[in-house]
Amino acid sequence: MLARLAATATVAAALVLPVAVAVPVATQPVTPGTVTATRPLPPEHLIPGSASGTAITYRTLGPHDRPALSTGAVFVPPGEPPPGGWPVISWAHGAVGIADSCAPTVSGRIGGPYLGRWLAQGYAIVATDYVGLGTDGLHPYLDGRSEAFAVIDVVRAARAVEPDLSDRWVALGQSQGGQAVMVAATLAESHAPELDHRGTVALGVPSNIENLAVLGGPLFPALPLQGTTVFIAYALAGLRATDPGVDVNSYLSARGEEVLAQVGELCYEQAAAAVGATSIGALFSRQVDEPLLRALREMLAIPIRGYEQPLFLGQGLFDTVVPAPLTFALAKDLTAAGQRFTFRVYPQGHLETMLASEHEAHEFARNVLVR
Repeated sequence: MLARLAATATVAAALVLPVAVAVPVATQPVTPGTVTATRPLPPEHLIPGSASGTAITYRTLGPHDRPALSTGAVFVPPGEPPPGGWPVISWAHGAVGIADSCAPTVSGRIGGPYLGRWLAQGYAIVATDYVGLGTDGLHPYLDGRSEAFAVIDVVRAARAVEPDLSDRWVALGQSQGGQAVMVAATLAESHAPELDHRGTVALGVPSNIENLAVLGGPLFPALPLQGTTVFIAYALAGLRATDPGVDVNSYLSARGEEVLAQVGELCYEQAAAAVGATSIGALFSRQVDEPLLRALREMLAIPIRGYEQPLFLGQGLFDTVVPAPLTFALAKDLTAAGQRFTFRVYPQGHLETMLASEHEAHEFARNVLVR
């Protein structure tokens, strides 16, 4: 009798166990904004004036809209939240590098006094690291859609961690982050309709780069700009990792392969020192053609339509990282497409424009968040 019961139990287990294991794997939802891990940030990594700071890992969409993980952080001001909760600023940072060690939640360089002054205005600050900075895979630098999804989904994730956050939010980004928030502005309503996206502040936006890509090759002209070779190398390294069908290696010179290997392990300041005076042309062994150009257009292009909420665009007249003529062309294209936006030019350089625009950016956010 005992032997028969044991045999029956073995057969039943063989029938039931595959179902019990397979069903959760097949049906488990992959919902953007879902938090998978949290940890308290050390005091030295907190934005000045914050009551608390939490690092989060959350689900989002990466290159080619595939499920991916990103890390980020959420900071809450001191005191009691206003009715409806703390309004949210989703901060998108500029270029820091593409190695995991460069992720702001790893390095602690999340925003400093600049974001502290936003926090002091009564906003919660959420800050994505972007896909691949602190998570699996290489960071796809200047891949606009994946950056944008990370900017949106960190708001969802932060609200799951901090219940006192409002659903009202504004996207704020500088340099690489300026591109990220502009793309996010065109996706926010469709991707996260449960959130109340109120507007976007985009500063030092690297636009129209895809229109210069056709010049890519050994004879690429020298540019009187800062950091351009490193930024191009970051973009090529990210593209090589996320779209192997393009065969980025076939366009690279020996020096280009060396540079991409270097920048994949170094944060921006160290990468700039290592690359030195290497020109963009020295990265290439041959002229770029349609497969690479098409992939770069998909990565880099900033939409000129689809801005349903107010947009503030700021540019430094003396910017040597993102030259003003490129942003003037973006403003012209936005106007021709019938988009309404605020455009301000400051007699400043790249990072200095972030500070010069601060008062107007605060006023813009205040106006859109109370309407």
